[in-house]
Amino acid sequence: MQESNEIKELLTEIRDAQREHLAEYKNVTGRSLELQERAVKRQEQLAKTYRIALVVSAILITGIVALILYLLTYLNTRYR
Repeated sequence: MQESNEIKELLTEIRDAQREHLAEYKNVTGRSLELQERAVKRQEQLAKTYRIALVVSAILITGIVALILYLLTYLNTRYR
C-alpha cells in the first residue's frame, strides 16, 4: 500500500510539474506573439515614414534641379 501511495504522489508531482510547464509555455508563447505583433507594427510605421521621406526628398531634389536649370538658363540668356 505504501508503494501505491508513493506512486500516486510521484504521478501527482509529475502532473503538477507538467501543468506548470504548460502554463509557462503558454505565457512565453503569448509574450512572443505580442512582441512579434509589435515588431510588425513598428516595421509598418517605419516603412510608411520611409515612403513619406522618399517622396519629400524626390520633390526637393526635383525642385533644386529645376531651380538650377532655371538659373543657368536665366544667366545664360542675360549675359549673352
